Parts: sequence; C-alpha cells; structure tokens
Amino acid sequence: MPEPFDPSLLAPLVLAYVGDAVFELEVRAELVRAGVADPDVLHRRAVSQVRAISQARAWRGIRDHLTPKEAAIARRGRNAKTGRHPRGTTSEEYHDSTAFEALLGYLYLSGRADRLKEIMALARIMGEEEGPR
Repeated sequence: MPEPFDPSLLAPLVLAYVGDAVFELEVRAELVRAGVADPDVLHRRAVSQVRAISQARAWRGIRDHLTPKEAAIARRGRNAKTGRHPRGTTSEEYHDSTAFEALLGYLYLSGRADRLKEIMALARIMGEEEGPR
C-alpha cells in the first residue's frame, strides 16, 4: 500500500506548476461552457485570463478568504525564488500569481475539489469587481 501523499510537503514552485495547469484547464472549460466555439477566440480569451497579471488580480481578491493552512501554502508560493518574471508584469504581480497557482496546485493535489471550485468562483467574482488594470 503506498504511503499517504501530502502535497503540502512539495516545493512551492511544484505546486504552482500544477496550479497553473489547473487554472488554465478551468478557464478553457469555462469558455467552452459559455459557448465560445472558435478556436482562435478561445485561445485569445484563455491567454488573456491565464496570464500572470490576471492571476495576480485573482489572488488579491481571494487572499482574505483563505484558511490558515491555505494562506501558509500560498505564502510559500509567493515567497519562492523564481529568478525572473514575464515581460509586462511587475515582480509583485508575478509573486502574487505564483501564490495563487501554488494554492490551486495544493487544493487539486489534496483532492479538495469542492474548495478548489469555491476558490475559482471567488477568484472570478473578485476579478470582475476589480475591473481592468
């Protein structure tokens, strides 16, 4: 019998790696559910929502709604040494997006689908309220 898997023991950038994929899949699925059928439009809209700036905005909206354990995981992701950040983003935006991704990766790997769904919904709501950057 394999030992229990504890995602909180993974490196924060590993959690962020998984969380980035989870977020992109959720965004793509949401666009398809909304009726977007043109592949070029799907791609453009997904890219605009999955980029670091959008993830940082989502992070700023949800960070006050986390459990202490979730906040600790996200803090580890935010403080991880990433080396560089994508063009067009500030270091702060990139660290915020990494916190968001690490949290999503942790929730996904923990099998906490209900909480992941809550966080994704909250991130969408908060992102809409904040408006464009």
